[in-house]
Amino acid sequence: MSDIGVRSAQRPDWDAALVAIADYVCDAPIESDLAYDTARFCLMDTLACGFQALAFPACTKLLGPVVPGATLSGGARVPGTSYELDPVMAAFNIGTMNRWLDFNDTWLAAEWGHPSDNLGGILAVADYLSRQNRAAGKNSLTMHDVLTAMIKAHEIQGVIALENSFNRVGLDHVLLVRVASTAVVTQLLGGNREQVLNAVSNAWIDGGALRTYRHAPNTGSRKSWAAGDATSRAVRLALIAMTGEMGYPSALSAKTWGFNDVLFNGRVFEFQRPFGSYVMENVLFKISFPAEFHAQTAVEASMALHEAVRDRIDDIERIVIETQEAGIRIIDKSGPLANPADRDHCIQYMTAIPLIFGRLTAADYEDSIADDPRIDALRARMEVRENERFTRDYFDPAKRYIGNALQVFFNDGSSSDRVEVNVPIGHRERREEGIPVLKQKFADSVAPKLNKKQWAELDVLCADRERLAQTAVDDFMALLVV
Repeated sequence: MSDIGVRSAQRPDWDAALVAIADYVCDAPIESDLAYDTARFCLMDTLACGFQALAFPACTKLLGPVVPGATLSGGARVPGTSYELDPVMAAFNIGTMNRWLDFNDTWLAAEWGHPSDNLGGILAVADYLSRQNRAAGKNSLTMHDVLTAMIKAHEIQGVIALENSFNRVGLDHVLLVRVASTAVVTQLLGGNREQVLNAVSNAWIDGGALRTYRHAPNTGSRKSWAAGDATSRAVRLALIAMTGEMGYPSALSAKTWGFNDVLFNGRVFEFQRPFGSYVMENVLFKISFPAEFHAQTAVEASMALHEAVRDRIDDIERIVIETQEAGIRIIDKSGPLANPADRDHCIQYMTAIPLIFGRLTAADYEDSIADDPRIDALRARMEVRENERFTRDYFDPAKRYIGNALQVFFNDGSSSDRVEVNVPIGHRERREEGIPVLKQKFADSVAPKLNKKQWAELDVLCADRERLAQTAVDDFMALLVV
């Protein structure tokens, strides 16, 4: 019998999951051209989402310093604004912008999430360090460093999510944003393996946010700033670790007091695959519609039916939506929808808008559109069912499909075609079709908010991966400020 009992104060070895994260962040090379190409597109797509969000006062009221006047000359810049902030608050700003409209990339598995949420902390710290280095006569970080950090943050968040469901125990996926951002940001700050371990252990010890702000009856706008909060907390924990502050080796596995026992029903994390570049290579882009991802293909199906249905809205008897189990659990809603955050997580609402109007934009979640009585009338006639094949294909690692099917039935006994869409335009299987649309989304979102010279330089830079990778971070960020 070991002489280390449950009451022993002897420090244990580091938890295996913490070691795997630290070793990956500190030592693993990324050699995948596909991952770097996809990371460049992910950067463009995420910036597009952030710039679009600046049109919404509900978002911009949260931006800027934590208290009026608390700016930092030479600090991290916030794209689309003139703010210069400490990197913790800049991470909150960037993360909040990027996530606000539910339009950035997605990862779906046992857990869900949006890996580009990590870009808030990555860009803020990289810009801050680069500006500090340049002022001291040192080299700036490059955008290659940013792209590498993005690939690794995507991988940490996404690989953990493959087999470990935090939503099943009521915790929000932004927990994984905090963990992934903490790991890569500590490394960007120059942290060694021990400092990364210390920082990441504290990220797990923070526990997790409750998902209640994503679900009826409490759905609200916190779901749009929760990721900004998580990635900014990561920067704070990384900075604390860089002072030499200690970590906690069994933060996950400690009996009674560790994360697994307190918040994960005593389960130990399962890993389907080692960390590499799988997640970035296979990430799902939300290109066409600002909608919760489980409904993306439902929206595509609804758009396909618009022409056949638009003049017969009042004659509809019922609408059948077939979806995956996860879609039913997250976005199947009845009753009044209180706000835009409620509406963009309701599959019935997201399906009704295209049937009626032939579109789905961020503005369609606002009260001015939601007040149209036809929307709730259609919602009341919808039946949402699980299609077991869609659920199987959703979890199949070789597919990662997000299938939905839609059929409209009329009072006279006739019906529309049954339209089935298995993968949205942002899926890897549709990259060739999707990337031109992503580039157009980037141009439409960013170009109008910059001066012509800025946009021309940014456009050329983002079109050339090698040139982008060699660009100093602070020079890149200078192209984004107004």
